[in-house]
Amino acid sequence: MTERKGTNGVTLDDVSRSIIAELQVNGRRSYAAIGKTVGLSEAAVRQRVQKLTDAGVIQIVAVTDPLELGFARQAMIGISVNGDIVAVAEKLAGIPEIDYLVITTGRFDMLAEIVCESDDDLLELITSKIRSIPEVTTTETFVYLRLRKQTYAWGV
Repeated sequence: MTERKGTNGVTLDDVSRSIIAELQVNGRRSYAAIGKTVGLSEAAVRQRVQKLTDAGVIQIVAVTDPLELGFARQAMIGISVNGDIVAVAEKLAGIPEIDYLVITTGRFDMLAEIVCESDDDLLELITSKIRSIPEVTTTETFVYLRLRKQTYAWGV
């Protein structure tokens, strides 16, 4: 049995990773069906999923298509910062339109994925919310023209 410890201190054994893999394929799969696949009872699978959720290892959510929900603009914004990157990331994380924010290396200090209803909303977000943070020195916006692939099965 191979065990691996995540950054949150939770140790994942082969069974937990198998449960995660099953949920990555179908997050609505029943605990009974998962149990048959991984060799546990429904109750044991439920308990493991709850522990994994409580520890922040997994989230079970509905993934939507922003275009189908009326959001016309999706983009990735590269952000460069002068000063405390972590402090700026905390400020940016509080902006509701930012759905995904990572501190990175390379050309940009951070990448922020956003979803807006219109180009006017995108412009307002960039000028009034992101660039208004004094430590933000530059931004570069990469507008999504068409989504070709989206997967959350990163493996375990």
